[in-house]
Amino acid sequence: MRAKPLGGDRPAIERTVSSALYAIVNRAAGGGRCAKAAPGTLHALERHGLSLDVVFTERPKHATELARRAAGAGHRRFLSVGGDGTAAEVVNGLVTAGVAHECALGMLPLGTGNSFLRDFGITDLQAASDAIVRGKSTSIDVLRLTHEDGVIHFINTMGTGFVARAGELTNDRFKFLGAAGYVAAVLICVAKLEYEQNTLRYAGAVDDAQTVLSSFSNSQYTGGSMRMAPDAQVADGMLDVVRAGPLRRAALVRAFGRIYSGTHTELEQVWTSQVARLEFVSPSYQAVLIDGDLYHLRPLAIDVLPSAIQLIA
Repeated sequence: MRAKPLGGDRPAIERTVSSALYAIVNRAAGGGRCAKAAPGTLHALERHGLSLDVVFTERPKHATELARRAAGAGHRRFLSVGGDGTAAEVVNGLVTAGVAHECALGMLPLGTGNSFLRDFGITDLQAASDAIVRGKSTSIDVLRLTHEDGVIHFINTMGTGFVARAGELTNDRFKFLGAAGYVAAVLICVAKLEYEQNTLRYAGAVDDAQTVLSSFSNSQYTGGSMRMAPDAQVADGMLDVVRAGPLRRAALVRAFGRIYSGTHTELEQVWTSQVARLEFVSPSYQAVLIDGDLYHLRPLAIDVLPSAIQLIA
């Protein structure tokens, strides 16, 4: 395992395509769990004959910079070591570098929720490691959020309203609990229930309903094993929209209990749609949760980049 210098702002000079996996490690992921588990897991991959170039993030969103720089230096095989948010940062770097379609990405789930790989039946670190050793890859879509100040790419899900508030509380107070921390945050947010008013335009119509939450998904799972978008497919070129009306507290708790099985979408107060693009009509500046990371922005539109990158899974 070769630890690579971060290189400051020096221009990359290596242009040949490297066969090594460029591993970007977010030691802060999972409330510090990643820092403890990553070294042994990476050494185990090397014992299986994999060549790794390893770098470490030093600040939020640093993984995006590292991925973009490595892509410019000729790397096309990447390993995200952290949570779903770390993987999204790497994807942002590769898409903005203009080479995502040439790249393959593996993931070692050492974050808080580790939701994305569940769509591939990968629910623990050993299964993810086995997939990386096998090296088989498949195409996946990337979602693109356009907001007032730029764009953000992601592969899992974006949530507003209740979803964003629970995510913010998880990150602030319960990250050390892993996926269970999101459950704790949900229960607290139920006690302080608020509704949202995000008017959307999609599928040729305007959806101006008051809601308790809205979710925009590429994959099925969020918050660990919550099956928020049970009909989502990661390579169908579609964005799955899930919205819940202004449920009262007791009804929201009951609906929440059904998210794990994905049957909440059968409720009368929940509606879904699959679209290639949606727009926010006169949006407010608000909190949004994207692949487990919180942003404050004014969202404008979400669209799909079909088969934008290869996932090693």
